[in-house]
Amino acid sequence: MPLDAAQADSKFTRRSMKAEMLDADTEYALAVAWRDNKDEAALHRLISAYMRLAISQAAKFKRYGAPMNDLVQEASLGLMKAAEKFDPDRGVRFSTYAVWWIKASVQDHVMRNWSLVRTGSTSSQKSLFFNMRRVQARFEREAQATGTPLEQGDLMQKIATELSVPLRDVETMNGRLSGSDFSLNATQSSEDEGREWIDTLADDGATTTEIVEENHDQAQLKAWVDDAMNKLTDRERFILKARKLADDPRTLESLGEELKLSKERVRQVEVAAFVKMRQSLESHGEALKALLH
Repeated sequence: MPLDAAQADSKFTRRSMKAEMLDADTEYALAVAWRDNKDEAALHRLISAYMRLAISQAAKFKRYGAPMNDLVQEASLGLMKAAEKFDPDRGVRFSTYAVWWIKASVQDHVMRNWSLVRTGSTSSQKSLFFNMRRVQARFEREAQATGTPLEQGDLMQKIATELSVPLRDVETMNGRLSGSDFSLNATQSSEDEGREWIDTLADDGATTTEIVEENHDQAQLKAWVDDAMNKLTDRERFILKARKLADDPRTLESLGEELKLSKERVRQVEVAAFVKMRQSLESHGEALKALLH
């Protein structure tokens, strides 16, 4: 009879807790075998022996609401990352080294899944996420014990000082931890015709008036450019389009060969065309400046 997920997780945990305990010499030999020879059997034995460490670390984060099997999986990934990077010649036990990688992996998972709105991943944000409520509770207990009033602003400042993080980060994290996510399609009242929260968001798009004005300005600018182009000679217009308006601009050499002109002469014609267009456009004076700004 197949095991369900919960039974499988329980069996895995029991098996991990019964794994062998490695002494320092055996641990060192396994780590060297993996590092120097990529001995996968040695790696498997090393990881299996310390899976209980990963599970115990994962259990410390159950209070954040993530499923235990997900936490264990992330802890396992951190354990494998530690085994990959561990240097046995540095004189520290693997368990001491692995704890950091395990905790980092689990913490990243918890923060990624805490809210649909990303909570953050900087060192100060992690410190706040995992320590803010504990530090806040301590300050509140101390204030209550001494009968000292503790304003919210003072509390936030004390937390920032205690954890060595900016005050604005404390205030932002406090807001994120104080409430849960809710759907923008939820109604603001229990009435059937209640307005949805999404309807209260400001539209960042252009207004109808702005769109009409933009279209008008673009049409006017295009008309002025077309008029300036029409004042050029056929050769000037041809060179300007080939050099500046084509998807694949042509070189002076290729245009010179086609028009039986030197490269320098083509350049001169191009410059002259630009001068004529500038003069034509500048004749519109302040009106042109208003459109461009």
